[in-house]
Amino acid sequence: MVDKLVPNDPRVTHHTTTLPSGHTYHYLEALPPSGTTPLATVVLVHGFPDLSFGWRYQIPYLTSSLSLRVIIPDMLGYGLTSAPSPIPPYSYKSLCTDLAALITHTSPGSPIILGGHDWGGAIVWRFALRHPSLLQGVFSICTPYNAPNSQGYLPKRTVIEQFLPNFAYQLQFEDTALESRINASGREGIRKFLNILYGSKDETTGKGHFVANVGIDLALFDPEVTVAKSQLLSEEELEFYVTEYERNGIHGPMNYYRTWDVNYQEEAEDLVKEGKSKVLVPGMIVTATRDTALPPAMAAGMEQFFERGLIKKEVNASHWATWENPEEVNKAIGEFVGELLGKGKGFKASI
Repeated sequence: MVDKLVPNDPRVTHHTTTLPSGHTYHYLEALPPSGTTPLATVVLVHGFPDLSFGWRYQIPYLTSSLSLRVIIPDMLGYGLTSAPSPIPPYSYKSLCTDLAALITHTSPGSPIILGGHDWGGAIVWRFALRHPSLLQGVFSICTPYNAPNSQGYLPKRTVIEQFLPNFAYQLQFEDTALESRINASGREGIRKFLNILYGSKDETTGKGHFVANVGIDLALFDPEVTVAKSQLLSEEELEFYVTEYERNGIHGPMNYYRTWDVNYQEEAEDLVKEGKSKVLVPGMIVTATRDTALPPAMAAGMEQFFERGLIKKEVNASHWATWENPEEVNKAIGEFVGELLGKGKGFKASI
């Protein structure tokens, strides 16, 4: 049984800070047991539709078993962090600028180990391109690395139709119709949406309500329709999530799916122009066997972009691997951290 945090767990402390961007970030801090000097600091970046609390199965392991200090922000748009309405603040470049300022604030002068899941994984790879001096190493759960686009602009719809049908749900998420249906349904709409994304199944067919190459049937938000609770969260955890989302709604989190154009424009102006496509610090990718949105095959060939090596691992789980198979995810993180901190015989990539 893997130890995990509960809502408002006393093992973490809550902090807020306002960054040069003007955005206020809420973050959790967790320390090793009293009297133990942290061996390093790990910063964990959550994805969609998650919170800092999404790393609840990893935090006790990292502090108690690995003697690490852990910093976990609510990302922009989520929880107690600022939730601006415009799209540009949610671009990779803007988020990396905020994250760099947060890391400098919480860990001045000490390179950190950076990890992410889902959108958080995409962000940490971009962070490694933009701010390598702040890192000892970088890892992602589920999300593969893709180099900045130097081939010229293609609309997202074209890319999905020609190459990535498993991303079709993103066309629905960037549209306003789903967001409007959730908002119109209030607290119950948020609850339904979270249950759907976290694996709720149709009680008659046994099939999941979320289908990566389609999206979500909006009829599920009709008042008379019942959506079963996800088995990945307790009732207490689900209520915590719903309450956090009631604060600012779903607009900020949905904006991550609306950044295709601004990401292309910003990266064409600097990363592509400067020829930056290689990750200069050691990396690790942990894919999930049953992830329909980010199947393991998407990580093929990643190693060519990692100058100091890439460890590739796969766990038997759905997209929510950090909750569904925390034992194997934690083991992978532990081995990666051990290599970085010199407990092994030096960093060795395994592909």
